[in-house]
Amino acid sequence: MVRADARENRARILAAARAAFAEDDNASMNQIAQRAGVGPGTLYRNYPSREALILEIYADEVGRIIGSADGLLAGHAPREALRLWTTELVDAMRQKHAFGAALSPDAHKSITEQTYGPVIDVITRLLDAGKRDGSIRADAEPGDFLQFTGALWRAAPERTQPMLALLLDGLSGEFSA
Repeated sequence: MVRADARENRARILAAARAAFAEDDNASMNQIAQRAGVGPGTLYRNYPSREALILEIYADEVGRIIGSADGLLAGHAPREALRLWTTELVDAMRQKHAFGAALSPDAHKSITEQTYGPVIDVITRLLDAGKRDGSIRADAEPGDFLQFTGALWRAAPERTQPMLALLLDGLSGEFSA
């Protein structure tokens, strides 16, 4: 069992790293330790490399996004829940891409392998909810939808919502053959 102070240190390190990387993709481990109020030894004990820290940030973010789907479905119509959830996912994908230079090809592969199944499961739940209420066409496939999100995160951020609206319009079934 992890001690409370160790959990607090990890949480402070992750929060400091998120903030530091948001300001500067090249923030050093020492800058992050200082920002978190911990010594370098504490930082390296928890995250032996910059890559390990970035992987933890990304995994934590994906876990948060995956966990948000039920709340979105409870508070919104399925199509709107899908739009909100996809926006979160696209933002996380952009973040992962921004860290790209700091991650090895093996780390990219590992993240993809760890997150693909849970992400597909959430997309399936969101699409199924829309299929049940008739707002999403019956032939919508989770894997296809995930592929489309690749275009969204690669687009200019100001184009995300217009492109997502177009995608969701296509999912509505109003335009299906």
